[in-house]
Amino acid sequence: MQRDGEPILLRVEGETVGKRLDLAVSELAELTRSAAARLIEEGAATVNDRPSAKNYRLREGDLVEVTLPEAEPCEAVPKNIPLDIVYEDNDLVVVNKPCGMVVHPAAGNPDGTLVNALLWHCGNSLSGVGGVARPGIVHRIDKETEGLLVVAKNDEAHLRLAEQLKGHRINRIYYAVAIGTFSEREGTVDAPIGRHPVDRKRMAVIRNADLKSRPAVTHYRVLAENAVDGASFSLIRCELETGRTHQIRVHMASIGHPLLGDPVYGGDRTQFEGRHRAIIHGQCLHAGELYFKHPTTEEQMRFRAPLSADMSKTVGLLFGKDTAERIFEL
Repeated sequence: MQRDGEPILLRVEGETVGKRLDLAVSELAELTRSAAARLIEEGAATVNDRPSAKNYRLREGDLVEVTLPEAEPCEAVPKNIPLDIVYEDNDLVVVNKPCGMVVHPAAGNPDGTLVNALLWHCGNSLSGVGGVARPGIVHRIDKETEGLLVVAKNDEAHLRLAEQLKGHRINRIYYAVAIGTFSEREGTVDAPIGRHPVDRKRMAVIRNADLKSRPAVTHYRVLAENAVDGASFSLIRCELETGRTHQIRVHMASIGHPLLGDPVYGGDRTQFEGRHRAIIHGQCLHAGELYFKHPTTEEQMRFRAPLSADMSKTVGLLFGKDTAERIFEL
């Protein structure tokens, strides 16, 4: 396993031939494209022992060498915040994150995050691959989204889980309340997602080739429908094929079915939400099922998390009081 300060080597062949150097480095070192570009500019990523431009197109037989910098001390501090631990061993932790908790420190949310709680719970036993602000974090969910996350406790586990995530081998299944009724009981939204060209806090379906976007695919199935307070609602099951920021929220809004309570993508304008603000705290979205292969034992791991009390009440009011209890059977 590579450690910070040790070189990562790649002999260029096959599909890597013709790739830009910054893209190859980002894939090789599990970094963002911008972070890879910085390494190249600093001389920490070379081709055939020589500095090269980030847009250099790799040729067959080239030797790419990447040296990752030593990890900086994590600025997040441990906080004794209660955690709902679903599973834990020496390699990973599966957490059921509550609605309202931010996953990692960032501007506007420097404290009280899942990372702060994990640092208290795990001590120094978290991977450093995620960087100084995201120790152990393999994937994330939005602040107001509740449900399951897998966290890595060492670098080896993190890299192997990240490889599964990149290869679409981690199955993430969500349950949501969407506004309106669907014309089909199941379907797929295959639409690229990128940063909104005007509102930089939002994401959007971007089909313009001149604007940056990434492929995004969401499979959905309608579980229940009902009309309440003059509006119709659908309980849906969504399975992610990709994992873009706000993916389910953006995809559902793009086909005319924003999630109930979502103030960013237009789902917060129903009379029902107005009457039940005490139990609706943003988009009604629950990361309910998580399936992946254990990074060390390769055992198939399967986890489910029930709806929170507030989302269970919301689903019960809309679709019947027993619906939340039967959600995995629908």
